[in-house]
Amino acid sequence: MNLPSDRGATRSPIRLVWFSEIQWDFLSTRKQRLLARFSDNWRILFIEPFALGRSHHWLPVRRGNVWVVTVPFLKSVPFSIARLLDMPFLRLLLSLPGIALMFFWVTLLGFGFSDRIIGLSNPYWGKVASCLPCRFRFYDANDDHLAFPGSPAWLKSWLDSYLEQVQLIFSVSRELTSRVNVAQDVCIVELGNGVEFSHFATPRLQKPAPLAALNGTILGYAGAMDWLDIPLLAATAGAFPEYHIVLLGPAYEHEWWHKQSAINTLPNVHYFGKIAYAELPEWVQHFDLALMPLLSNRLKEVSHPNKLYEYTAAGVPVLSMNYCSAVERAREVVHVASSHNEFLCMVPHALVDWRREARQAFARQHSWDVLAADMERELHNAWQEHRP
Repeated sequence: MNLPSDRGATRSPIRLVWFSEIQWDFLSTRKQRLLARFSDNWRILFIEPFALGRSHHWLPVRRGNVWVVTVPFLKSVPFSIARLLDMPFLRLLLSLPGIALMFFWVTLLGFGFSDRIIGLSNPYWGKVASCLPCRFRFYDANDDHLAFPGSPAWLKSWLDSYLEQVQLIFSVSRELTSRVNVAQDVCIVELGNGVEFSHFATPRLQKPAPLAALNGTILGYAGAMDWLDIPLLAATAGAFPEYHIVLLGPAYEHEWWHKQSAINTLPNVHYFGKIAYAELPEWVQHFDLALMPLLSNRLKEVSHPNKLYEYTAAGVPVLSMNYCSAVERAREVVHVASSHNEFLCMVPHALVDWRREARQAFARQHSWDVLAADMERELHNAWQEHRP
């Protein structure tokens, strides 16, 4: 492990400590896509959570200008004792090892100075992050984390304690912005999701062997499995037994696939698990129809799916449930259904949608390059504004 060095920097670097709710290498999300594009004047420490059954970075690793390290914290405690966290004293006691490990890496990696930015997207770190000295704090509102199943009652107060201290918020949607409880003078920047356009648009002529072996029409989904509408998937598989339904992506829930009895026994449903980001375009480009059969609920209605732009950049036809405003705004190039029956009826029509150029033109408007530049500019302006 090589410790940080500012050798060769043209000016003093800006240091950012980001407390993330997702691991850097688990699923490609906006955090990784944005932070990876920051200029060389930034030094970033990405503190990721522990998650059972996944790989971890117990020793820090470099991802460009970003240091990534795993620090277990309160959400990582075994389910059998999770209710003990409802007691403030035990919550404090169980949080101490994670806090100590966080301070160790923050100090060793050169982020221990108070002249730094604190960023948060993991509300479990809210209480701690609200107390860390810094030039200013921001919150990345990418999900309504309090709406996640199993969120403890005390989590809201931990997030609120951080939101009381922030000067800047990035939000993925207007709907989510309306749920963020902050003072009126806090700057809120709506910064949605995007796409590595050339990564998904550059033709990949070689079809992955597992897809080639299916020999037929492919209805595909690429993304996290946990928010899929399983009854809708089962109905689609039943209505079109001659088509193959392909699922690509990881699941937050341990042993997710083995628990999906409604679809894991169907002969035309195939789950291939997580696909490396570098290889994902060659899978998506060979979908005959890309699906977004996601649940419509309090959590998903405030989301901004980057898969919408990945699908359209790949040029393939897209069929989605109308579960968030970003999908609604894409109606000109995407087929959008308001019910299960409508979704099923749209499948044949969507399959013969040849508007490839229009879809790719739509995706090109949502480049990560533009979004990253916007975020970096807003952070730099706040850095200048909050000079000590």
